[in-house]
Amino acid sequence: MLYIKSFTFNPFQENTYLLYDENGNGTLIDPGCFDLAERKELLDFVTDKKIRVTQLLNTHCHIDHVLGNAWAKKTFGVELLIHKEEAAVLKAVEVYAPNYGFVGYESSEADGFLTEGEEIRVGDETLKIIFVPGHAPGHVVFYHEATHQCIAGDTLFRGSIGRTDLPGGDHELLLSKIKSELFTLPEETVIYPGHGPETTIAFEKTHNPFVGKNARP
Repeated sequence: MLYIKSFTFNPFQENTYLLYDENGNGTLIDPGCFDLAERKELLDFVTDKKIRVTQLLNTHCHIDHVLGNAWAKKTFGVELLIHKEEAAVLKAVEVYAPNYGFVGYESSEADGFLTEGEEIRVGDETLKIIFVPGHAPGHVVFYHEATHQCIAGDTLFRGSIGRTDLPGGDHELLLSKIKSELFTLPEETVIYPGHGPETTIAFEKTHNPFVGKNARP
């Protein structure tokens, strides 16, 4: 069984996810926690549930998804894994973080790279790495086939898609990858996005105004 706990952090209202198995082995994805209260909330949950956080992953490296990277690496003693195309995106955050009001942002570096098509483990559970660029050049999502659950970052939202007007964005590529990589997942697949509420592949195929059946060409 894979359990998924979501937290909503920072002024961007970013969704941070903690995945863990029945034995308490945990993986932290996109830690957006920046202030002390947010970090305490996450740490209190980990402590209460007796979860051993053993790895840290980023779906992509925009500022709102990486604010807690350095803290998480130190607190849990884990390595950070990202797609290699996100290394420059992550490095750039330290330059522009003060412009967004995140004074005191502590930068982090990747300790290894995620490769599309490969799998990673959350204790006894397996996640497939799927490459869905367009919002960011090295954006990946994590799919748990056994329960049809997907940590989708900023690719697909309920009734929307990730913005593509940031450096490295590509609107047509994102549309194409959502259709070829996400819409080929089972329709009952639950999408856990980087912002906002959960959705399903079935709902987005029908209702999404950008990639659904009634989307404008």
